[in-house]
Amino acid sequence: MNGTRPRLYVGNLPYQLSVDELKNFFAGAGTVTDAAIITDRDTGRSKGFGFVEFATEEDASRAQSMFNGAQLRNRTLKVDLAKPREDKGNAAGRRGGGGGASKLG
Repeated sequence: MNGTRPRLYVGNLPYQLSVDELKNFFAGAGTVTDAAIITDRDTGRSKGFGFVEFATEEDASRAQSMFNGAQLRNRTLKVDLAKPREDKGNAAGRRGGGGGASKLG
């Protein structure tokens, strides 16, 4: 996924769904340029969400309208515009620091 095309977040995916099935499902709304299903890095199993990238904003908007709340293998999909990825280098500063143990009493 190149990050310059409109992307949708797709949640509540069936765990056995393939990337090709995801692409084919969303192709009903327009031209799908890429898709990804996020997997656990240790087990390789689907985390139940992914992203679909479209050729145009219009296709992405149509897909969001068509498929948010739609059923796919008895699961209700949650479809929304994907948020841009944050730079992980600054993540620690936004989280508020080190935490650590606190002493009581």
